[in-house]
Amino acid sequence: MTKNADIPLLDFRNITVIKDGRIVLDDISLFVGADENIAIIGPNGSGKSSLIKVMTREYYPVADVPGLRMDIMGEEMWNIFDLQKQLGIITTDLQNTCLRDSTVFEIVISGYFSSIGIYDNFFDVAIEMKAMANEILKFLGIHHLKHQKMTKISSGEARKALIARVLVHDPKALVLDEPTNSLDMKAIDQFRKTVSSVAKAGKNIILVTHDLSDIIPEIKRVILIKDGKIFADGKKEDILTTETLTALFDIPVTVQKSGEYYAAFC
Repeated sequence: MTKNADIPLLDFRNITVIKDGRIVLDDISLFVGADENIAIIGPNGSGKSSLIKVMTREYYPVADVPGLRMDIMGEEMWNIFDLQKQLGIITTDLQNTCLRDSTVFEIVISGYFSSIGIYDNFFDVAIEMKAMANEILKFLGIHHLKHQKMTKISSGEARKALIARVLVHDPKALVLDEPTNSLDMKAIDQFRKTVSSVAKAGKNIILVTHDLSDIIPEIKRVILIKDGKIFADGKKEDILTTETLTALFDIPVTVQKSGEYYAAFC
């Protein structure tokens, strides 16, 4: 993989994806710089999840399109396992999969093996891997939970454990898909602070959401998607307006700002 720090995280051009005879992404072009943190916002069915699946190579675009490009970190061709290590994906579905009798530490360590839990392999894990996992748990403030079962901790704590699980690979970016679904207000606040800490530590953040309050201060750019197309793209303060969000969601929306955070109300 190319290591040049100036190479963009994403360079997508003319991406069209068709699924079940329907266009789910329509001539999408998206450039994300090496140090950019972005939020992608759109209604249900707008194409947000499809765009993530293009990033993770679950979806491939129509091939015979002039100017087509889908580079990630300067590379067009990827071994899917190497790509997964560089793009740490956090989803509610992953959390549901990890809710089992494995401990937090086992779930984090299993990130090295792309498994869910490590079972009999636990004692074969390298000392360096265990040391890294412990450091990450301390960084995220959940080291005291390492021996707790995933089924016994809160949803917010489990979400932090998933972040620890992807951080063991020292990824370039975290891709967060609707990250605060099912979290209560306290857990949402804690999760935001955790993601801010990760961003400050030098990881790119790609946040996919429909909730403006998920957008941490370190995210300066917002992309809006509607009907499979880029609806708007620009600085956070220019994009997150009452007029623009009303047009995006096709209902009256009021946008308010409190400190460095935004919220939308119908």
